[in-house]
Amino acid sequence: MTKSELINTLAEQNPHLYLRDVERIVSTIFDEITEALSRGDRVELRGFGAFSIKRRGPRTGRNPRTGEAVHVEEKCVPYFKTGKELRERLNTTS
Repeated sequence: MTKSELINTLAEQNPHLYLRDVERIVSTIFDEITEALSRGDRVELRGFGAFSIKRRGPRTGRNPRTGEAVHVEEKCVPYFKTGKELRERLNTTS
C-alpha cells in the first residue's frame, strides 16, 4: 500500500473528514516519526511495532564491478520490530 492509497482508504472510511485533512494527518504522523528517529528517539506504537535506529560501524566493502576494496563510512539505518499483536495477526491460520 502506498501513502496515497492509505490516505484514500482512510478518507473513504471517514467521510466526515475532508481528503486534504486526512492527507495532512497522515503526513504529520510520518513527519513526527521521522523527526523522532532523526533525534535518536525510539517510536513505539503499541500492538503494531517499534521504530528505532541502528548504527552500522565503518567497514571495508568491495566494489562489485572491480572487486576493489572500498571504505564505507559509519551510518545509521532505520529499524522496525513488529509488535506481538501484529505478529499474531499475521500468523493466524484462518
